Amino acid sequence: MDFFASVRVALRALRKNKLRSLLTVLGVVIGVCAVITLVNMGSGAQISIEKAISGLGTNLLIIFPGSVTKGGIRTGYGTVTSLTADDAEAILGECPAVQMVTPVVSSAAQVVFQNQNWGTSIFGTDLDYQRIKNWPVERGEFFTLQDVKAATKVCVLGRTVAEKLFGGQNPVGHVIRIKRIPFRVLGVLSPKGQTAFGQDQDDTIVVPYTTAQKRLMGITHLTMVMASAVSLDLMTDAQEQIRDLLRHRHQIKEGQDDDFTVRNLADLTAVFSTITRILTLLLGSIASISLLVGGIGIMNIMLVSVTERTREIGIRMSVGAKSRDILLQFLFEAVLLSLMGGFIGIVLGIGLTSSISYFTGWPTPVSFYAILIAFIFATGVGIFFGLYPARKASRMNPIDALRYE
Repeated sequence: MDFFASVRVALRALRKNKLRSLLTVLGVVIGVCAVITLVNMGSGAQISIEKAISGLGTNLLIIFPGSVTKGGIRTGYGTVTSLTADDAEAILGECPAVQMVTPVVSSAAQVVFQNQNWGTSIFGTDLDYQRIKNWPVERGEFFTLQDVKAATKVCVLGRTVAEKLFGGQNPVGHVIRIKRIPFRVLGVLSPKGQTAFGQDQDDTIVVPYTTAQKRLMGITHLTMVMASAVSLDLMTDAQEQIRDLLRHRHQIKEGQDDDFTVRNLADLTAVFSTITRILTLLLGSIASISLLVGGIGIMNIMLVSVTERTREIGIRMSVGAKSRDILLQFLFEAVLLSLMGGFIGIVLGIGLTSSISYFTGWPTPVSFYAILIAFIFATGVGIFFGLYPARKASRMNPIDALRYE
């Protein structure tokens, strides 16, 4: 019996018991659908996390003031006010792997406009803050270099602050009070959303850092320095160059602790990516268990089918069918059941993935790799679990099979 004849015989046998065949493939359908959906959701989670972290800034490095040890007691982060605007300028001028730098001072404050007030974060920066954070102005304009040099009392609002203070009104040109000091609103930043840690990035006001130092906080040091590396590949080089430069500028001797900390957000991205990959693998492995259950169902039904068709097997053998023909016939039936379940599962998996993406707004790209793996695994399940019943059928004694009632 040739290949196509074996397939035709297998299809006729499956059509004779349509309901049983449908229930048999259900386990494979569920398994393939679950594998594709969960793997795609895992990929979507990784994309969301990477997007949220990249939203913090382009190739971002953050330099914090460090701690110091006095009398055997190690103080916490920020207890050393070691960073200055000169440090930021030196990093930009003397670190080849660094493309942009912005000094930052931050504080919390209550802001007031007419009869509305709101507690928010105040960030003092310069012009490169926009480019480092990839944060364009939605309405109005950002402050200028002259505003930074003159410590002008101007500000740019985040979307959340603009809505809380002004509602639907255009804030540009109005005057608000920050710590009772009047500031003219130059613009409103485009919405940026939450960070990977759930912090609302739009709940902020940006002012020139010189204004924040002189008029709001009365300090000369910086809260932090943000730097952007030339490229993602040079993040580590930029981190080392900044560390070496600041140790030299702060006259830190060999063996002494740094009075600053340089954090590389690429490392954070790598950690989250590793976690999501592990979770995706775990979810895919759990979902694949249902494929094994579906395979056991196929084996069970094929054993029943072999028993029911014992006389048929004996008749085929008596008219010249070889053991190989009988084996292929039953093996094709098992593989066809598995392939039908795999095809239906793929369609349902793609549909479910698209539905989740549509209703939740969560990016869930359909992975061809996940579809291919699920389909190959489904085929393998059909072959593996169908082989034993097929071998059992092919090894029957024709005379015993003809006598079977």
